[in-house]
Formats: sequence, structure tokens, C-alpha cells
Amino acid sequence: MPSSHNCKRLLMAQCISSAENLQIDANQLHTMKLSEDQMAQVLNPEVKQLAQIFSGHGYDLRIAGGAVRDLLMGKTPHDLDFATTATPDEMKAMFDAEGVRMINAGGEKHGTVTARLEESNFECTTLRIDVETDGRHAEVEFTKDWQLDANRRDLTINAMFLGLDGTVYDFFDGSKHLNDRFVTFVGDADTRIREDYLRILRYFRFYGRIAESADSHSAKVLESIKANAEGLAKIAGERIWVELQKIITGNYGGELLVTMAECGVGPYIGFPENFDCAGVRCVYRRCQEANIPLSEVHHMTLLASGFASEEEAIKFIARVKCSKRERDLLLHVIQHRDFALQATSFKEIKDHVVDVVIGERRNKDLGLFLTGELLKYAGRVDFLENLKNWEIPRFPVNGNMIAERGVPRKQTKLANRDILEEWKKSDYSLGSEELLDTLDVKQYQ
Repeated sequence: MPSSHNCKRLLMAQCISSAENLQIDANQLHTMKLSEDQMAQVLNPEVKQLAQIFSGHGYDLRIAGGAVRDLLMGKTPHDLDFATTATPDEMKAMFDAEGVRMINAGGEKHGTVTARLEESNFECTTLRIDVETDGRHAEVEFTKDWQLDANRRDLTINAMFLGLDGTVYDFFDGSKHLNDRFVTFVGDADTRIREDYLRILRYFRFYGRIAESADSHSAKVLESIKANAEGLAKIAGERIWVELQKIITGNYGGELLVTMAECGVGPYIGFPENFDCAGVRCVYRRCQEANIPLSEVHHMTLLASGFASEEEAIKFIARVKCSKRERDLLLHVIQHRDFALQATSFKEIKDHVVDVVIGERRNKDLGLFLTGELLKYAGRVDFLENLKNWEIPRFPVNGNMIAERGVPRKQTKLANRDILEEWKKSDYSLGSEELLDTLDVKQYQ
């Protein structure tokens, strides 16, 4: 039986063979030059210094992935990731020789060394090949072949490199796909997805960023997603939630959620079997008709439309392990959405805020946030404007005052609730003595 080491070597050889075949079948390497103005967006003094260090030691260094895509789309990149022919050990020796500080040593096993120049950190990753994957993680070996590294990346639009002389290196038509607003995987979609099932969600996220319509998916890509959706069950909820949030609030968010459900993705990321696609379309449409920008609507507010009950939402919360604030918002919208859709006066909205802040003893800002998102869900932009200009009045009664009227301590909470109702009926005009006079002390004894 071959050793584990030999098995990995065999896998590596198969990977190289596959990439070589791909190069023969696909278009050859395409290159282009970016303008000086485009390069000026990334060539700050620290990047130039970093490039000089690598070239001075005989190693190639290129910008990788998202920054290349953003530059080609006319956007200024926020983060720069670098790929290099230098191994981690070679980078460490080089940076030591140049007196460059290194941080975050945990990335070295994956080929990443982080150098700190002035006040900036630069992640530099060795070109690599996946020799063993389990759908979540990959064991890698280093290479000096740029195409082999490009071949292991997820989408063609993310598989380009940019030389610091302005040359774009494009092995898989990423620049053409970007120009055509076409999103697809590098090489075989099934292979790419099975290397890391999270790529299913990354596909939908980038589709929302790149595509020009909600329904221009490649039929082959959707078939691969359907065939591999079950693999998402292996992915940690936290990783799923990071991607899902961006899908929900991105372009075509509602339509993409529906497409994901139709592809069978839902049950493996916490959605119910009967995820309410019609409800999702409806809430996105309400926001659009009310001129409420989706960028101003919380992702949980939009997602709430897909759940029929709190029980369904609780199962989702357990799957993605979202924050307590996100949990509270999702459940609040589901509990009170019918009220928000049916409310006929702003007085009802004020009473709702008072119930949350005073009745449930929640933070004032949280109460306004929950109610505001509830109104966005319902498309009640008229009430939203009123809410922004309304100050929550101070409730004039406390438990000690109620106890002094002869109400047993164990019953003060119940009495307080009754007084709160009287206060709301008066439109918050009654003072403490007037409210306390409404108490029938005998009913609490």
C-alpha cells in the first residue's frame, strides 16, 4: 500500500496534470497593462518598498484576487493581498535580513507571512496547490507556477494577478467575464465546490456584486450547486453567516435567496424546508416601493420574511450562531410584523416602543432600533420619519411608589403593567399621582 506521503505526491501530480490539460483546452494566458492612474491607487510608498525587497532577493511578487478585480471595475481596492514565488522560510529569512517586522505567525502553515512596513500590514502568500481537501480545509504544497495557483482559486474573476509594473495576468478569461458581468468557477464547477463548499455562497455573493440582472446565472453552475448543496452541512455556521449577510443586503438579495432555496441550499444553512420565497420577494418589493435603500435595512429584517414562525427562526439562529442583537431583531420582526403591516396610526407605533422600552425594560436605543427595523420591514416610511423625531417620554411611576400604595411587593410588576396601560391610553399625559389613583389595590392582595 502506498504511503500517505506518496498518496499526496500522486494527488499533486494529478492536480498538475489537470491544470496542464486545462491550459491546453482553455484560452492561453491573457495579459494587459493598467494605466499609471490605476496603478497609483495601489502603489503607495510601502508597496513600492515591499516590491523592492522581493525583487532585490530574486522573488516575484504580484497583487492577487479581489484587488485586481476591483481595479478592472474602476473601484479603489480596500485591501491588498500578495502572492509570491518565495516560500515562507525564504520570506522570513528575507525580512529578517531587511530588518522588517513580521506578525501573525499562525498563517505560515498555509504559506502566508505578514510583513509590517511603517503602519501597514502586508499579507504575502506563497503560490500553492491543494493536494488534499475535505470540503472545508485544504492541505497545500508550494509551487512557483502562477497558473497552478490560479487554478485553485474559486471564481475566474478572482483568479487574476497584477504585477507591480501594471501587467494583469489572466489565465481563465477573468477579465472577459468581468467585462461581460458573468460569474463562473475556475475550470470545473463541481471540483471547485467540493474543494470548499462555502464557495457556493461565495458564488451568490459575487453574483450580486458583478451581474447586471438577477437571472443571468449559468445553468451548469446552478446544476453543480444543486448537486453539491448538501456539502454546506460541513461548514461552520459562523462562516456561513459571514457570507449570507452580504448576499442578503447586496444586489438582487431577495432573488438570490429565492434561487438558493430553489437550488436546495436552504436546509444546510439553517433555512426551513418551506422557506417563504414569496414573502422574501414581497419584503424586498415593499422596501423598493417605499424608497427605503436596502443598504439602510438590517440583513435580519430582510431575512425575517422567509420564516413562518419563531420556531423556524430559532433553528436558524442555532445554525449560524449570530449575535444576540441579531437574534433579538429577527425574533422581534417575526413576532410583530403583522402589527406593523396593519397599524393605522403613529400612536400605535409609539405604544409599541413604550412596551419594548418600559414594559420589557429594554435599552432605549435598542427599542427604537427594533421598532425602526420593524417599520422598514412593513415599508411604513411615514411612521419611520415620525419615529426619528419622537422622544420617548419618561414613565412617572416606579415600583416603590406602587408598594407605598399598599400593593404587595410580589404584585408590583403586575400593577406596573396595568398603570402602563393607563398611561398609554392618556397618550402619556397623566402624572404619577393620577396614575397611582387608578390602582384598585384590593385586586392585587
